[in-house]
Amino acid sequence: MKTYRVRPEDVVRNWWLIDAEGKILGRLASEVAKLLRGKHKVYYQPDVDCGDFVVIINAEKIRVTGDKLEKKIYHFHTNYPGGHKERTLRWMLENKPEEVIRLAVKRMLPKNKLGHRMLKRLKIVVGPNHPYQAQKPQPLEVKA
Repeated sequence: MKTYRVRPEDVVRNWWLIDAEGKILGRLASEVAKLLRGKHKVYYQPDVDCGDFVVIINAEKIRVTGDKLEKKIYHFHTNYPGGHKERTLRWMLENKPEEVIRLAVKRMLPKNKLGHRMLKRLKIVVGPNHPYQAQKPQPLEVKA
């Protein structure tokens, strides 16, 4: 049986538009990660970057379940001595809602050069208007 290897120049990339209003963060992030990796395509291969572009609008209107708003903590360091900082999910949603989705999707992608390249195709916008009209993204309904 002859196997077919897809080459990077043969990959066709589509643009998808997802409205995050009322969607649960983790479920949305897992669907977006599948699209960025290309797992929905027939010719998917784990070592080839064959994913699509994804535009997420209304990033500030996502939902979380349980008491994650107060208990989920994001850690980061400023690279200065004593510069360890913590932010709750509530603070992040009020100040940087696009970063919440970006981090959730980033942690579901491969931790290598391929994953970094996939993450560059994720476009997150606060509000309903986005600057990617020229690419004609297809609306995609993600289950809540």
